[in-house]
Amino acid sequence: MMYIQLFLSFFQISLFSFGGGYAALPLIQGQVVNVHHWLSMTEFTDLITISQMTPGPIAINAATFVGMKLTGMPGAVVATLGYITPSCIIVTIIAKLYLKYREMDMLQGILGGIRPAVVALIGSAGISILQTAFWGVSGKMVISDTSWLMVGIFVVCVILLRKVKMNPIWVMVLAGVMKVLVAMAGKI
Repeated sequence: MMYIQLFLSFFQISLFSFGGGYAALPLIQGQVVNVHHWLSMTEFTDLITISQMTPGPIAINAATFVGMKLTGMPGAVVATLGYITPSCIIVTIIAKLYLKYREMDMLQGILGGIRPAVVALIGSAGISILQTAFWGVSGKMVISDTSWLMVGIFVVCVILLRKVKMNPIWVMVLAGVMKVLVAMAGKI
């Protein structure tokens, strides 16, 4: 039964997530945290971190992570297959149709209309992650509950990405190192 739930949940996520893995994050959160309660919000934030640091698309890594956590390797395979199946079917159909009708103005209009929705989904995922990082699982934005360490690491990372143009992978590594060093300093 769990395997069917895993497959159908990630099938549904994949079926309705347009714009890549980051756009799928709110849908993954909805299924995994809110509907099925397979992960807590803190575990979901960890899932995002791990999914970004491992090779491959973030949503597939997330599906694999959830499946592995719940039922081990079989669950990881089932959740991953659930996520990739709709994409394989839809992309095959769209490729055939696109090659046949690519010059139609209506098709170009539809593709242009999807872009703002994708940006909104990515923004929603980012805001959820920031809320959890800065104010914990409750997400109540109270200044006294703010994790100023996480805000500082975020600001440093934004500066390194936007102004210094540092490689995002090195920025992620540096953020992890900063957090570990501060945690170790707190135990001394």
